[in-house]
Amino acid sequence: MKKILTQYGVFALAVALMMPLAHAQAQPAGVRAAFGKDAGTLSDKFTGLARVMSGKYDWKPGQGVRSVSDVFNLIVTENGMLAAALSGTPNAGAKPAPITDPEKMQEALKTSYVNLQKAITGLSDNDLQAPVKLFGRDMTKQAALMLIIEDQHEHLGQSIAYARTNDVVPPWSK
Repeated sequence: MKKILTQYGVFALAVALMMPLAHAQAQPAGVRAAFGKDAGTLSDKFTGLARVMSGKYDWKPGQGVRSVSDVFNLIVTENGMLAAALSGTPNAGAKPAPITDPEKMQEALKTSYVNLQKAITGLSDNDLQAPVKLFGRDMTKQAALMLIIEDQHEHLGQSIAYARTNDVVPPWSK
């Protein structure tokens, strides 16, 4: 019994000593990894919806509300704006013309998320707390990420509702 208690004590001590080190090393990378993974999930879902909603890009639930393609174009624009803010490279040039071709839209969504994921993985621990200006407001890069990713989840729900209203099943629901 004494041998088992001693082994258990040594094991518990070893785990206790490793936990702060593992936690300190994993935490910041974990935040960036979580944002990157979430961007990948959003990419898959928006790209899938852009594919199954082709032919319905002009549909909107009512006057003064974004159409299907308006929402997808907004996502592409937000990703470009956020990637520019995170990487510190100004988003130069005029706003691009809206994309209405389903294949081009799918590619634009994929590309915008790849660029966003590169910007996220290019951040250091300190970069997450660096100041940026987004929508005329001062915030940290982490706050900007949270704001845009949260907004995109709302637009994902909107896009799912658009699909279901048009009797289109999201690809991951089959």
